[in-house]
Amino acid sequence: MAQPRILIVEDERGLTQSLSWYFNKEGYETHVADNGTDGLRKAQTILPDVVLLDIMLPGMNGLDVCRELRAGERTRDIPIIMLTAKSEETDQVVGYSLGADDYVPKPFNNKVLLAKVKALLRRVQGSGEPGDVAEYHGVKIDRIRHRVMYNDETLDLTPTEFRLLETLVRQPGRAFSRHQLMDTAIGEGSIVLERTIDVHIKTLRQKLIQAGCEVELIETVRGVGYRLREDELEAK
Repeated sequence: MAQPRILIVEDERGLTQSLSWYFNKEGYETHVADNGTDGLRKAQTILPDVVLLDIMLPGMNGLDVCRELRAGERTRDIPIIMLTAKSEETDQVVGYSLGADDYVPKPFNNKVLLAKVKALLRRVQGSGEPGDVAEYHGVKIDRIRHRVMYNDETLDLTPTEFRLLETLVRQPGRAFSRHQLMDTAIGEGSIVLERTIDVHIKTLRQKLIQAGCEVELIETVRGVGYRLREDELEAK
C-alpha cells in the first residue's frame, strides 16, 4: 500500500520539523510549506491525502488557502485539518464553513493528531462494498465513487458534507441531535461547536437548491437537531 501523503502548511519551523519526523516515523510521506501561497501550490501539485493547515500564515492565510482548495476541481475533496493557536468561536465556524474537516487548537499532542488523521482517512476512503449506494427523494450517494447526485445533477460537496448527508439519507425520518451528527460526520472527540453543524446544514441546503431541489429535504427539528423529511414529495 502506498504511503499516505500529508502536506503540513505551517510557518513555525520547530513544529513542522517535529510533525514531519513524527509522521515519517508512522509511515507517512510528508511535505512542508511555510506560507500559504507555497502551501496552495504544493497541494495543487502533490494532491496530498490530508492537509494540516495553520490559519495564521504569512502571505495568504489558512482560511484563504482552504477556500481555494475547496474551489479547485482536483483539490476540493482533500481532507483539511486546521492547526491554529486561535480559539475564538468565529474562527472555528468560519473554518468549517469554508470546508475544513477538523479543527485542532495548539498546543496539541501528536498522538491525538495522528488519531484524527487516521480516522479522517478511514471516513474519506470508506469501507463499503461495490454497489454501496443509498438513494432517497432524488438524492443518490455512491460511497465507492464518493459522489452525490440529485436528479442526475452532481453536487460538489466537501468530505464532511458528504458524510453528513449520507448519515441523513440512510435513515430518513430519524431526528439526529447536533452532537450525533458531529460524531458521525466530523468525528468523535473533535473540538467543535454546535453551530458548526448548522453551518454545514445551511450549505447543504443551498447546494441542493442549486441542483434543482425545490423543497426542503433537510428539516429542522426544534430543540433536537435535523432529519431528512420522510413524507412523499409532491410532483412539481
